[in-house]
Amino acid sequence: MNRLSTPATVNDAPVASQPLLNAVQKQLGVVPNLFRLVAQSPAALEGYLGMSGALTKGALPAQTRERIALAVAQINGCDYCLSAHTYLGANLAHLDAAEIMANRRGGSTDPKADAAVRFAVKVAQARGHISDDDVRAVKLAGYDDGQVIEIVQHVALNTWTNYINSVALTEIDFPIVTAAQVA
Repeated sequence: MNRLSTPATVNDAPVASQPLLNAVQKQLGVVPNLFRLVAQSPAALEGYLGMSGALTKGALPAQTRERIALAVAQINGCDYCLSAHTYLGANLAHLDAAEIMANRRGGSTDPKADAAVRFAVKVAQARGHISDDDVRAVKLAGYDDGQVIEIVQHVALNTWTNYINSVALTEIDFPIVTAAQVA
C-alpha cells in the first residue's frame, strides 16, 4: 500500500500538474504511477520533467541512460525503478536480457558503456566522493567532461526517483522486477 497518495487519474491531480501529466500521456501513451505521485507537488513534477527532458537532449545515448538507471536502481533497491527501467531498457532502448542483468550488476557487455556504468556505480555508492583514478578511467574510455557531468546528473536523477518511490511505496505498474532477483 502506498504511503503517499497517488491521484487515480490526471484530473484527480492538482490543477497545476494536469498540463504536465497530459504531456506525459501524449508522449508515453500512459501516465505511470510515479508521475501521478510526484504530481502531488506541481513544483516537484515540473523539476523532474525538466531535468529528465534536458538530459534526453544530452550526449549520452538512450541505451547508456537506461543502463545507468538500472545500475542505480539496483544499488538503491528500488523495485519500482528496476521494473520501469527493465521494461524501458528492453522495449525502448532495445537492451537484451544479458545486458540488463550486467547493468544491474554494475557493468555492461559494451566496453564503452561499461566504463560509464561502473563510474555511475562508484558515484552512487560513494555519494560523489570518488577518486582521481575513477575520473581518469571514465575519461580514458572516451567520455569528455560534459559526458561525465551528465553521468553524475543521471545518478542524481535516478537516486531521487528511487528515493521517492521507496518513501511512497509506489505501486508498481510495470512487469515486476525486484532487487532481490540478482544473484
